[in-house]
Amino acid sequence: MRCARCGSGNLFRGWFRMVPRCPRCGLHFERDEGYWTGALAMNFVLTGGLFAVVFVALVAATAPNVPVGPLLAVLVPITVLAPVVGYPVSKTLWVAVDQTFLSRL
Repeated sequence: MRCARCGSGNLFRGWFRMVPRCPRCGLHFERDEGYWTGALAMNFVLTGGLFAVVFVALVAATAPNVPVGPLLAVLVPITVLAPVVGYPVSKTLWVAVDQTFLSRL
């Protein structure tokens, strides 16, 4: 959760509100409307990946008698909490990916 250009922190005011520019180097984060669609996709992929890994591990550990109730008790909180926890991470990761591709142009 640091700036992709200078490594400065303090990019968020609260958990869901990102500052418009980096406080140190002035990098403007949202360039165009729809810019954060990539961050949304990254958050979706990270959540889905975590869900898949935990699901496969739990099913493999409990097969052949998979207990559905405990499985859901673990997987439902993952689907609810992982996007919330991953929100700032996905936004800063998306800025880093964007900056990497911009620097190569």
